[in-house]
Amino acid sequence: MTTFLLATSSVHVTAAAADYLQHRLDPAADHDIVVVAVRDPDAPSRDAGDAVNVARSRLAAFMPATETRDGAPVTEILAAVDEHDPDELLIGPHRGTDDSDGLGSTARDLLTNVDRPVIVLPLP
Repeated sequence: MTTFLLATSSVHVTAAAADYLQHRLDPAADHDIVVVAVRDPDAPSRDAGDAVNVARSRLAAFMPATETRDGAPVTEILAAVDEHDPDELLIGPHRGTDDSDGLGSTARDLLTNVDRPVIVLPLP
């Protein structure tokens, strides 16, 4: 069994993760997907909820577990990694806004602090 943890606060990141997973996983196989949406105080309040809704819809065949957390994204994602012990962590390169360029600070911090494979999903 493989456990994937998708850390998101953006519908764009969630959609990219759904595309990544749908092309790689067999719905009949034994995979767990945990979606952790973090409500960052610096982001619009509904972004995390919208991200969870996209995950439920786009990943319905895999029946993902979902949770929403409030707080600093890196702190909450690292706590989720400790709690769920995923085989892979899926993240976006940045919050998913159009004005971002390259790798954001949350992705950088996670890449240096996580002790398992981290998949940085390309955004369209």
